[in-house]
Parts: sequence; structure tokens; C-alpha cells
Amino acid sequence: HTLTMDNGNEFAQHKRVAKALLAKVYFAHPYCAWERGANENTNGLLRQYFPKGTNVKTITQANIRRAENRLNNRPRKSLEFRSPNEVFKLDKPKY
Repeated sequence: HTLTMDNGNEFAQHKRVAKALLAKVYFAHPYCAWERGANENTNGLLRQYFPKGTNVKTITQANIRRAENRLNNRPRKSLEFRSPNEVFKLDKPKY
């Protein structure tokens, strides 16, 4: 497994995360969103539920849970047509 991250502060613990998930970590170059293709694809999927320009203050927790459930159970070509939930259940890391 691999993780491709941007250079945000939220990834300061990337070594710890990589070790826990038994994954290699790669960092995208600044302002090169195409280097994180799966992330950009997921952003597009989210836009189906929350179009660009949506006022986030109007989004309810129920809206978020609905989108989360649908996206996490949607088969993906990149996952051999399995859903993220299916893959997570099969490949759950052993801590």
C-alpha cells in the first residue's frame, strides 16, 4: 500500500501513520494536484453531493453521513471494482 500526501502540517506524523498501516509514503510537489490522482478523483465524487460554491454552513451532519456512506460503499475501478469499505475489511492492518 502507498500513501501520497501533500505538504500540509496535518501530515507531520507521516512516519507513524506509514508504520501503522505498513505503507510507503510519497509526497506530491507543491501545486501539482495531478500527482495525487485518487485524491482529485475523490474530490470530484464529493462534488456530486456538495457542488463547488456550496455554503458549508448549510451542510448537515446527516448530509455528510449520507455522502460518506454512499462513497464508502461505491465500487471503484482502482480497487478492482470493490468498495473502500470492502477493501478496508479485507486488508485491515494488524496493530
